[in-house]
Amino acid sequence: MFSRYKIQKVLFSIVEAIPPLAEFANRWAINRVVKRARARPHPLSTVHEYVSWRGLTDRRWSGRHLPPDPREPKPDVEALVDLFRREDGKQRLCPKSTCLFPAFAQYLTDGFLRTETDEIISDDEKKIHPPDDIDPATRLRRNTSNHEIDLCTLYGRTYRQTMALRSCSEKAGERGRLKSQQLNGEEYPPFLYPDGGPDPHPEFADLDPPLGQSDQPKEKRAKLFAVGGDRVNSAPQTAMLNTLLLREHNRLAAEVEEAHPDWDDTRVFETARNTVIVLFIKIVVEDYINHISPLPFTLRADPAVAWKAAWNKPNWITTEFSLLYRWHALIPDEMEWGGKKHPLAQTLGDNGLVIDDGLLQSFINVSATPAAELGPRNTAEALLDVERASILQDRACDLAGFSDYCAYLQQTRPFAFDRISTRPEVVEILKAQYDSPRDVEFFVGLFCEDRVPNSPLPNLVLVFVALDAFSQALTNPLLSEHVFKPSTFSAPGWRAIQRTTTLRDVLDRNTPGGIGDAFVGMTRRDWQPK
Repeated sequence: MFSRYKIQKVLFSIVEAIPPLAEFANRWAINRVVKRARARPHPLSTVHEYVSWRGLTDRRWSGRHLPPDPREPKPDVEALVDLFRREDGKQRLCPKSTCLFPAFAQYLTDGFLRTETDEIISDDEKKIHPPDDIDPATRLRRNTSNHEIDLCTLYGRTYRQTMALRSCSEKAGERGRLKSQQLNGEEYPPFLYPDGGPDPHPEFADLDPPLGQSDQPKEKRAKLFAVGGDRVNSAPQTAMLNTLLLREHNRLAAEVEEAHPDWDDTRVFETARNTVIVLFIKIVVEDYINHISPLPFTLRADPAVAWKAAWNKPNWITTEFSLLYRWHALIPDEMEWGGKKHPLAQTLGDNGLVIDDGLLQSFINVSATPAAELGPRNTAEALLDVERASILQDRACDLAGFSDYCAYLQQTRPFAFDRISTRPEVVEILKAQYDSPRDVEFFVGLFCEDRVPNSPLPNLVLVFVALDAFSQALTNPLLSEHVFKPSTFSAPGWRAIQRTTTLRDVLDRNTPGGIGDAFVGMTRRDWQPK
């Protein structure tokens, strides 16, 4: 008996075997996803509830898909937290995903989902608006994002940060590199705090301080890396990904310099940087998005899809997108490092785990650990404060209801609570807190929905992620019609782009001798499609 998935797989394999047909199908699928929503520019941002010049141009404020819709009364936040609190303390696991999936999702979104905090607001902005003059609700509507997939996690948000991370050497054999160090015979970013002291090394003074790491014990602070992103050091999984991309940059810089010995340090650096950003975008589509897709069709990061598309407009991160990526329920209670299980809370900010295991073994560890299931009643007690804060951010931004966003993205409005969730206990809490399914708040509804079969995500989260991934990845300037050509990346860079589909590909060429048959992937080896 063939399942529907297997029948589709056979049909799609025929399509993919015929290049012109595969190209047409890929273009059709991507456009179908992106055209569910209005193309940018959005008429509103979080600065005003009406159209204004500032709202259309000041990208410190987050964009909006739908107009604000303040509603009263709202349910008590503590009552809604029960929708997230883990049932009987037992964690449900995701049948499809390994922990490489949430690790990559965190690293990806940490580059552009940057709600403003006192720690990351610029010094220039503080001179104009001291932190004490800005109320917390305003902070939740603003951001410090570049609004691009630009790998600022690796290269920094600003020119000064980038320069602090570069080696800036014109010596032969050193041009174009990022600063790094050798530990246990492997390449890692340099350390940020000398001997774990309170102040960063002077050469890294322009970097954003690592968020949430100020109270770390000295031995952990001593191993925090000097990196472009203030969240990279938050978990060993994200530090692991950043280390891999640093190695790939320096590997490419060496190849570019060898191919063009007459190029100066800056040109070698910029060419390697161009390449690594495009490699990352390819991985976003061809590894990450294909993992979350429930279809047996392999999507490709074809830049030409966007060249003539009506939706090819400059990026502007929306407040909805920031909220829908709160995937804390995916995180397991324990992670394996050094051959033994560690409670998750003990691993946070501990780069020593990656250094001690080595990069390859770190990827093997993370790929061997199943992710938890994203959905209601599956968040650990220690992470419930983040869910509370997300509900409050939804309200601070006066977001429209979950039902309105379903209609906006051409999904069926839920006309009953059991059309949001099939879990009886979730339905009962929703009924007790809301008069109607139309009253359910955006953030609450997102994570009360059932997981889509053959995907790790609930339905509206899946639709939103696919929409924003394509409409913000394929519009990258490096993929534009007059830029995406071999001369932008050099022969070594162009070759790497053609040969890269997954994180595994990058790890294989940055591991001495390759990785052999080691399992590294976002999809569990034991996953069986339904």
